[in-house]
Amino acid sequence: MLRIAIVPFLFLLLLSISTFSSFAVSMADREVVVEGGEPSKAEVHIVYTEKPEGDEPEAFHLRTLATVLGSEDAAKESLLYVYKNAATGFSAKLTPEQVAELSNQPGVLQVVPNMKLQLHSGPGRLH
Repeated sequence: MLRIAIVPFLFLLLLSISTFSSFAVSMADREVVVEGGEPSKAEVHIVYTEKPEGDEPEAFHLRTLATVLGSEDAAKESLLYVYKNAATGFSAKLTPEQVAELSNQPGVLQVVPNMKLQLHSGPGRLH
C-alpha cells in the first residue's frame, strides 16, 4: 500500500525538477576567468543543503553562495532557484572551481550537475 502512495509523489517530484531543469539549461552559459587566465564555463548545478534552523532558506543559500562567489550581488546573479519543499537547496550557475569550493562549505550536503531526464520513451509508452 505504501508503494502506491509513493509512486505519484516521486512522479510529481521528478516532473517538477525536469520542468525546471529545462528552464535552467536553456539559460545562456557564461564564462568566468580564473587566476591562470583560462576561462571556466559556468554550468547549472543543484546544491543540496541541510535545512537551515531559524533562518529563511533563501537567505541561508545566498550567504553560502556568497562565500564562494565573493559577494551577495554575485550570488544573486548566479542563483536560479531555491528548493524548500521536497528538498532543501538551490540551483546556481557554477564553474568547476566554485563547485569544489562550495562542496566544502558548512551545511552543503551535495553538489550535482543539472541533468535533463526523460520520464518515458515517447507518446503512447506510459505503461
